[in-house]
Amino acid sequence: MELSDLEHHPLAHKYPVRLPVWWCRTGESGPHPDVDGATGKTIVLRFEKKFGRIERIFARLMRAPHELRRPLLDKNSVLWELCNGKRTFSEICMLMNSTFHEEVSPVVHRTQAGIQVFIGLNVMRYVDKPEQVDWSTVPGEVPVGQNLVEQTAIDADVEPRDGD
Repeated sequence: MELSDLEHHPLAHKYPVRLPVWWCRTGESGPHPDVDGATGKTIVLRFEKKFGRIERIFARLMRAPHELRRPLLDKNSVLWELCNGKRTFSEICMLMNSTFHEEVSPVVHRTQAGIQVFIGLNVMRYVDKPEQVDWSTVPGEVPVGQNLVEQTAIDADVEPRDGD
């Protein structure tokens, strides 16, 4: 599907939005579109590990970490930043195409696939209107129900920016 057919895509007028999850920016800025909230820095997601009774015993013995850190690759980091619930799927596709050109070709398919991976991880969803987003999408906030300790191990940029 070419960009000219994007308006007829079933997701064209949907708004991809991040769900509550602890995330931050880290590292140097890479390629990114010149829009609010996009920095091109690496995005790191953090999740609390939930252990069963026996797993908890082994985790204690093995000194396993109590959280999972998931750094995103460059294109997925930019996609994450763009999916703030204020841009439509078609706007995000156009921004990804203008930033990465042939690297994300076919852009509609690759953008949809990237968002589907986030949906599969339960960290993103589509909404019909921006007004439906009644949760925080900013970096550095621990979601309700998770007990993440203060982050000190990585150089975490958790400052909210316009467009977050």
